[in-house]
Amino acid sequence: MSAPDPTAAKLRRSAGRPKLEDVAVIERRLLAVALQHFLAHGYGATSLSQIIKAMGISKTTLYSRFSSKEDLFRAIMREQLQRLDATTLLRPLGGRPELEKGLKAYANYLLETSLQGDILGINRLITSESQRFPELGIAAAEKAQPGIRQIAGFIRECAQLDGIPCRNPEAVAEAFIFMLRGWYVNVMLTNRSVSGAERRRWVDNAVHTLVSARSDW
Repeated sequence: MSAPDPTAAKLRRSAGRPKLEDVAVIERRLLAVALQHFLAHGYGATSLSQIIKAMGISKTTLYSRFSSKEDLFRAIMREQLQRLDATTLLRPLGGRPELEKGLKAYANYLLETSLQGDILGINRLITSESQRFPELGIAAAEKAQPGIRQIAGFIRECAQLDGIPCRNPEAVAEAFIFMLRGWYVNVMLTNRSVSGAERRRWVDNAVHTLVSARSDW
């Protein structure tokens, strides 16, 4: 018999509306349990009823926070996106931003983190089930947009600092992000184990090639 869920017990003990800190704990636990079920059983084979049972909570508690399985999955994606945020790596503390160095640091962190743990597991799930469940592919596409905006802003900043105009920072940022995604998907599909040295070598070559054409941006 599995151990009782402390979050559910706390929720049952509380009278009236939960405190804000309790709500945050409940939602974090919901996301963690849902993530475990998605990784263990897949998106299609996981139901909200299973998650409710595992949590030991009522349907009202779950549906008041997440209206559907898709909504719950998107919340997991948003949480992972926060963990993947590498914006601070683009600009050195107290130093002048350097375009090539910043892009390399960003790319290495993003790829290294995405090839580990539950982030890799969720991306594999999306790849395997998105044909049956188009909402997974849509969620993955939306996941790329914040990165494109961050990189476009960084390119625009470097263009001003370096005095090298860039006609369309968004287009260059999109090319950069999808270049990384292409390499990442190839690694996933071939189920290869990639060393840190191999990843850094690819990032160095890819980013250098992209930046070498900077005068044409």
